[in-house]
Amino acid sequence: MQEDNKQDIENDDLFEHHRFVATEGQVPLRVDKFLMNFIENATRNKIQQAAKAGNILVNEVPVKSNYKVKPKDVVRVVLAYPPHENLLVAEDIPINIVYEDDEVIVVNKSPGMVVHPGHGNYSGTLVNGLIHHIENLPKNSSDRPGLVHRIDKDTSGLLVVAKTEFSMAHLSKQFFDKTTERLYYALVWGNVEEDKGTIQGHIGRSLKDRMQMTVFPDGEYGKPAITHYEVLERFTYVTLVRCKLETGRTHQIRAHFKYIGHTLFNDERYGGDQILKGTTFSKYKQFVENCFKELPRQALHAKTLGFVHPTSGEYMEFNSDIPKDIENCLEKWRRYSKSSTSEV
Repeated sequence: MQEDNKQDIENDDLFEHHRFVATEGQVPLRVDKFLMNFIENATRNKIQQAAKAGNILVNEVPVKSNYKVKPKDVVRVVLAYPPHENLLVAEDIPINIVYEDDEVIVVNKSPGMVVHPGHGNYSGTLVNGLIHHIENLPKNSSDRPGLVHRIDKDTSGLLVVAKTEFSMAHLSKQFFDKTTERLYYALVWGNVEEDKGTIQGHIGRSLKDRMQMTVFPDGEYGKPAITHYEVLERFTYVTLVRCKLETGRTHQIRAHFKYIGHTLFNDERYGGDQILKGTTFSKYKQFVENCFKELPRQALHAKTLGFVHPTSGEYMEFNSDIPKDIENCLEKWRRYSKSSTSEV
């Protein structure tokens, strides 16, 4: 499934808010249920009202809410006003800039900050802050100023922003050619047995839960994805790993580690906010819940970012400290692991 958030004027005054293309494996599903799987904060009543008003098109034809979506159908939601995310407003938001020159900015994003405006997050994003900091940022193919890559809302760490059209093209090609260096630290459930390994498997939107990405090992859906990992520390029931991305798919690390049975610690969307490994003792349960409180998000941090500077040709590499919430959680697990080992 793909979504484009590009403004599109139809019949003089209608703007495209959503566009989805059903995969070849799409089972017949009412269009209102289909759209609820994709659009955050949408209610079935609102979708049905939009259909009644003629605002839901399938293959450019208005449909009722009981229309059954079929493979390769193009489903669009069009409204009489432009999408909020196309009405970008500059906001004076604190941004942790670790490097800046005339061509690029390197930002250390805090957890909880959305990178760009989208459904349910129309302000307070990194992009809102960037356009306040710099006027006339170049737009990428999705009309998002300065962005050549992104990281999830609850993932912390480094990303690079282009300040000029030339830098946008140069950096985008580096990401496309897979020549950038991207290292992530992740705390995952379970004892990862191999000290080093590579996870491969096409990643695409789940056919069961559209808010998740999933791995299709036979490559029937999705796009190729490769994650290399190395174990850094073991804590009895969880493992700290360093991940090197060869590709950059949505939720790549989160989906790949769930696929091999090591869901990220406290990753609510992928089930990591449950106790997946460990004992049945109530004391252990309380310990894990305290860890969840210390780290109320998935344990994932973009620690290292390297790229060739667009104009100087110099290779630049940046490292960020592990955030306090992750470090505090790791320290809890270190103490627990040592005490549990000494008791054996």
